[in-house]
Amino acid sequence: MIEHETEGRRSLIGRWFPTRYLYLRNGDDVKAWALTPGRQMLGAVGAIVFSGWFLIASGGFALDMVRQSEADRNVARSRASAERLNADLQARLDSAVIRMSTSSGSIDEMAHMVERRHAALTRVMTLFHGVDGAQAALTPAPALNPDRSTPLQRVVAVRMDQERLIARAETVASSRAERLRLAFRLAGLNPAAYAPRDAALGGPLIEARDPRALGAVLDVDEAFAVRIQHAADNLTDMRLLADAAEGLPFRRPTSARTTSGYGVRFDPFNGRPAVHQGQDFAAPLNTPIYATAPGIVSFVGVRSGYGNVVEIDHGRGFKTRFAHLNSMAVRAGQRVTLGQRVGAMGTTGRSTGVHLHYEVWMNGRPQNPARFIRAGDQLVQQD
Repeated sequence: MIEHETEGRRSLIGRWFPTRYLYLRNGDDVKAWALTPGRQMLGAVGAIVFSGWFLIASGGFALDMVRQSEADRNVARSRASAERLNADLQARLDSAVIRMSTSSGSIDEMAHMVERRHAALTRVMTLFHGVDGAQAALTPAPALNPDRSTPLQRVVAVRMDQERLIARAETVASSRAERLRLAFRLAGLNPAAYAPRDAALGGPLIEARDPRALGAVLDVDEAFAVRIQHAADNLTDMRLLADAAEGLPFRRPTSARTTSGYGVRFDPFNGRPAVHQGQDFAAPLNTPIYATAPGIVSFVGVRSGYGNVVEIDHGRGFKTRFAHLNSMAVRAGQRVTLGQRVGAMGTTGRSTGVHLHYEVWMNGRPQNPARFIRAGDQLVQQD
């Protein structure tokens, strides 16, 4: 019975994968290779595995592009809304100039209001401390020349600049928050899982949800208090996301071109399908390699197959590995910063040429570095 089933399977395999021969003629010299059923089956399995991986990778890339496009549309909508708001503010302020030009008392009232709003804005702007590029984006406009402007023009100009600053604060905060959310989605991470435990924020800008109460706390009119609260909400959201992203390996180890990605590929030495646990970058010998996040160097030395290696522990379960290095620029136990040089590209270990083999590990499991690199590319864009 068993022998009959075995013969049946062999017969089926023989029909699907009969022995084939390849002939190569070079003049009078003829060489022949036999493709046995076993070799053909191995090749078919490899082709199926590679095709499946390719389809999954392509689908993931397409999904990432859809997410990025949606984030870009959200940012564009936010900017368009801010531009419409600025145009409306300009029209209302022009009207205010005309109304107040006939009343000197209104100038004093508006000056006091501007002073109170300035104090409230100062409290909001403190939430931007430490945010890259925010200082330049939120710099007040130059003051008018007192010799060439009236007191009314100077007061109105300051108020216009205050309106511009609050609108810009909302735009910058919402734009960066959207990019941070997209970065976490591209990396396949939940930002709530990486928020620092001491990231709780408080204060009147957050706790006073009633516009009247907030206006009383800040000593400003209710309409401006609503805008202050909205800006503070966006800023708080942005800071929480930025704190969650702090220390994650989102940056590129080198600007060199990618030559091999993460996943199943044909081994360059034996030609068999194998899992590639990192991403390869090719460039000339001794091209600088940089840390992709701050952390502590956990290993410097030689590992089998990897050659010269630097490994960095970034905390929260993340580790990065830089392999095939020609030289190392750090030592074990050393604390490194984002973008610090850790070594130079080489071809040590099991390598076919000068390149960097870069790995990202999370909780003891290898991850696709391309996801984190795409996430980082989103974060370095300018507002």
